[in-house]
Amino acid sequence: MTFKSDIEIAQSTKLKDIREIAAKVGFSEDDIELYGKYKAKVDYNLLKNGSGKKAKLILTTAITPTPAGEGKTTTTIGAADALARLGKKSMVALREPSLGPVFGVKGGAAGGGYSQVVPMEDINLHFTGDIHAITAANNLLAAMVDNHIFQGNALDIDPRRVVWRRALDMNDRQLRSLVDGLGGKANGMPREDGFDITVASEVMAIFCLANDIVDLKNRLAKILVAYDRKGNPITAADIKAQGAMAALLKDALKPNLVQTLEGTPAFVHGGPFANIAHGCNSVIATKMAMQFSDYVVTEAGFGADLGAEKFIDIKCRLAGLKPDAVIIVATVRALKYNGGLPKSELDKEDLDALVKGIPNLLKHVENITQVFKLPAVVAVNRFPQDTDAELKFIEEKCNELGVNVAISEVWAKGGEGGIALAEELLRLIEQNEGKDQKLSFAYELDIPIKEKIRAISQKIYGADDVVFTDKAAKEIDNFEKLGYGNLPVCMAKTQYSLSDDPKKLGRPTGFNITVRDVTLSAGAGFLVAVTGDIMKMPGLPKVPAAEKIDVDEKGVISGLF
Repeated sequence: MTFKSDIEIAQSTKLKDIREIAAKVGFSEDDIELYGKYKAKVDYNLLKNGSGKKAKLILTTAITPTPAGEGKTTTTIGAADALARLGKKSMVALREPSLGPVFGVKGGAAGGGYSQVVPMEDINLHFTGDIHAITAANNLLAAMVDNHIFQGNALDIDPRRVVWRRALDMNDRQLRSLVDGLGGKANGMPREDGFDITVASEVMAIFCLANDIVDLKNRLAKILVAYDRKGNPITAADIKAQGAMAALLKDALKPNLVQTLEGTPAFVHGGPFANIAHGCNSVIATKMAMQFSDYVVTEAGFGADLGAEKFIDIKCRLAGLKPDAVIIVATVRALKYNGGLPKSELDKEDLDALVKGIPNLLKHVENITQVFKLPAVVAVNRFPQDTDAELKFIEEKCNELGVNVAISEVWAKGGEGGIALAEELLRLIEQNEGKDQKLSFAYELDIPIKEKIRAISQKIYGADDVVFTDKAAKEIDNFEKLGYGNLPVCMAKTQYSLSDDPKKLGRPTGFNITVRDVTLSAGAGFLVAVTGDIMKMPGLPKVPAAEKIDVDEKGVISGLF
């Protein structure tokens, strides 16, 4: 049997006119701005004019990611398609892919197989230009800070304490640390500088947490850009940059409407990384989807230790949201990899490796059901090589924690392969209807910053304790003195382990989390704790996915997967 690649499946599917998709959720042609036949932006002011109705919100998270693959985005899309097949008015709310991973490791991030959002080439490459607009806004602020210093420095900014970095949406390790302003007085003041990838920038975080254009501008104004020579903070408002930045972002702030392969409406909007940012699509897109449908399936990046924790402790807390059910995605192959089995041997039945690897899944289940106290289902993305004995073992272990398992075949069958998952989600939501339980968080906001970091590390990661470097401790003291002690914390941590060491697979024990730096995202409304060797500007792998991406004389793209 020959299998089509993701891009071949997407290109062979006849898409519906985006106006038809918009009509499914009640958007008129006056409500949307067309970007060709299959993409549109939606007026965010519809949120203000709406009924205030809230759909059931379903969050998709996963186990610790491995090279074996899990399929979180694919499952998110397949679950929404399955709900639609059961007669439910459903929508998808996803993040926009970053060009960094597309050309680096992933080669695309719009789902897979017969559970994709389309047009997948556009979504993966430039899309409607949102991330480019965020890059421009970020770099406008950087240029204005350096220009202020060059033009007389009325704010007495200390050039050694400029904390605002430039951004580029590409994996480029060469730009992590540099010295700019060289070449004489006319070219500015020489200083140490560097680039972050755009999807890890505070502008992206602000973009995804803002409720409207006014909120966006107010948040941009709060960005900490530098300190003066007396140690006082300098903000974007001091530089008078927030208005121009908001002007660059006004169109990008409108959610992007596309469709799944089965014609389910989908918002794809905003794209912060989950290992170095908060990992969730925009609040505007999520709330709009909830207002115009009955069931919204969204995702948070990477495992429940990163994306789901931030979705709940940051996004839900700041936006007043609460998931009605959670999908935890796993594969037999990935669990065996977590159990120490080499990638080359994952197709063989190996219950011993599964026994060693399944604690990783169970920890993520515990995070959702015991820390955040949310109803969950484990979705096992089935591969042809999975055996009945392996699947039964996973089901038994999850049942011991009071969680059911649904076998998912959405990659191969689309929505049809997600019916069992959708039915379990509906059962969970109905079972908890009317209970109105308050959402539990991993920590409260009024405790010290170090204790928030310790709570996440111990409750969510399973760490013994947290070690703070002198630099991190000094920054924490400074932020608490400046009045930022009550903000939530966004952990920057490797996605490949529950610990801060990517080599520790499964469910490690007996480890500490080392926090080497803490930075402030005042506009976004959180602090960032940087752990281990995590970088805010990734590098390309030895063999980048870009080497396989091409376009022919007819403009047909290949190599995205």
